[in-house]
Amino acid sequence: MTLTTGNKVVYPYQGLCLIGPVVKRVVDGRPINFYHLALLDGNGGDLFVPLDKVEAIGIRMLIKKSEIPKLMDRLKQPAQAANPSSHTGRDHLRLLASGSAFDLASIVGSLTELRETKGLSSGEYRMLERARGLLIEEIAEVMRETKEEAEEQVDKALEARKEETKSGAVAGRGSANACHQNGNSRKVPGQRNRKAGRKGSREI
Repeated sequence: MTLTTGNKVVYPYQGLCLIGPVVKRVVDGRPINFYHLALLDGNGGDLFVPLDKVEAIGIRMLIKKSEIPKLMDRLKQPAQAANPSSHTGRDHLRLLASGSAFDLASIVGSLTELRETKGLSSGEYRMLERARGLLIEEIAEVMRETKEEAEEQVDKALEARKEETKSGAVAGRGSANACHQNGNSRKVPGQRNRKAGRKGSREI
């Protein structure tokens, strides 16, 4: 992938970067060309990436505006629907390292849901804050809006996820109760028949 000066890209875990000019540096006695990337996280900083390492590192272009609704849908999906198996800390690190906006959404959704039900460890909390910050940063850039506006979108999607989770839990309990009641209703007539049969034999 060739990067164009002046465009913006996403560097895994680091976030948004502005592509600067290609610079040449001597490493171990040989000249190497690097992309100069300026971090846009508010803290500043520069990254120098060899031209032939861009894809290996996972640097990517920002998602398209047309993909934002799909990204919000990912946030709305309860963990049971999005991924039947719970993510471990190692899974979250792998997703974060991928740099994918949709993987960030998976982290934010699952850890937010976990925070509501069981609570988070300090490591999980830091992971959630990092993934959430990177996700909001990219949404704001793509939608050309403030981070506060992007955060509001994310919060609305997560609230919808919470309601969907509650609805699923209530429906599950309702189905279980119905099965239990149906099981009892089948059992009772059988008991009555057996009793009726014994009574009839005595009468004969």
